[in-house]
Amino acid sequence: MSAEFSKIKESLASWSEIRQLLRGGESGRLVPVVIPKDRRGFAWLTLPFAALYLAGTAVLAGGLISFLAAVGAVVLLLASLVWVWRRAIIEIEEGTTGVRSRWGAITGTLPPGRHYLWLPWDRVDAVVDTSTEIPYSAPIVACPTAENVPLKSIEFFLKFRIVDPVAFVRTIGASNFDLVLSSAVQDAIRQRSRRVHTERAYDLRGSDVGDMQELLTRQLGRYGVRITGANIPDVQLPDAYQQHLATREKVAKELSAFEREWELTRKRRIDTLLMEIERAKKTRDARIVEVRAAANTARKDVARMLEEHETEAQRVRWEIEAKGRAELTSAENEARGLRRLADSYRDNRAVLQYELARRRLDVGARLAESAPRPLVVRTDGTSGDSSALSTMLLAQLLPRIGGIGDGGAGSGNGVNGQGRPSTQPG
Repeated sequence: MSAEFSKIKESLASWSEIRQLLRGGESGRLVPVVIPKDRRGFAWLTLPFAALYLAGTAVLAGGLISFLAAVGAVVLLLASLVWVWRRAIIEIEEGTTGVRSRWGAITGTLPPGRHYLWLPWDRVDAVVDTSTEIPYSAPIVACPTAENVPLKSIEFFLKFRIVDPVAFVRTIGASNFDLVLSSAVQDAIRQRSRRVHTERAYDLRGSDVGDMQELLTRQLGRYGVRITGANIPDVQLPDAYQQHLATREKVAKELSAFEREWELTRKRRIDTLLMEIERAKKTRDARIVEVRAAANTARKDVARMLEEHETEAQRVRWEIEAKGRAELTSAENEARGLRRLADSYRDNRAVLQYELARRRLDVGARLAESAPRPLVVRTDGTSGDSSALSTMLLAQLLPRIGGIGDGGAGSGNGVNGQGRPSTQPG
């Protein structure tokens, strides 16, 4: 780290040395502005005066001397014109801007390229580098932190570019700008370090310094300068505090090593638990598969049993339905036959009455044929043999007698329809 601020200065040099000074600086210092030496003067007037003298000689003299004097006057006059033309050429290098003045007053700028300044009082006061971003390093020593602990040093690095060469040259100049820039940078760095705790001082390295860049741009903008970049590349803590931090870093490293070891142990245990969980999941999945297979088998058995029972119930139902349907059909047929018979009986009532009358006659004829024939026993009332005993004996004998007499025709002679003998007095 550099122990000193970068130095900015302006130099006085000839036109041939301007390029080297603007690009490489001088003695380790930055040279954004070069004051060119004015190479023009009035020495060229000697040639016109000499040409005037030779012209006068050519007029007064004669012969060869007059001719030679006239030629010499013309040559000297041409040489003076070439001298003036060469001295009037001004070449501004690319990336730089020339500040033009007349009688000491700045009148404008000259862009890169070739220009002609014919008048001796019209000159270039300075050549300013307006395209290069000029680096500037500023190591700030003993910057106090929020706890008022002075930091060993803070290196601040920035880049700036001159955007208005007239304002820069007219207002401040390179040497004075060096003092203003160093003061502004120190003030900005100290303000930033005051907002940082000592233990977080290393956080300044590579931190965002956009606010500092904007502050410096506002402060230096009046001089025609714009800050294009800034950062804090390095921070140095006090030696005692560095030892303290080294101890803390050692403890932090041990703690980090312990945390890593614990993290590895934790990961190993987690991996073991995960493996056991995966194994348990596989076992559970296998059991679930077995249970599902058993459940499927049970469902199949139940479904088969239900199907068999449903088939048997369907068969029984069909048998009952078929039997009931057959009985119903038979009953319907029988009812239909009876209905038809009733219809036929109703239709043939006269025939039935006739048949009934005929059957009655037949039955009466058969009954008449098989009816008992009365047997008349004449008794004489005077005989005095009319007791009950004689009547009973006679009633028992009469059937036998009648059967023998009729040849076993079974007639009940002397017996009435109640099996009792009928007597008729004579």
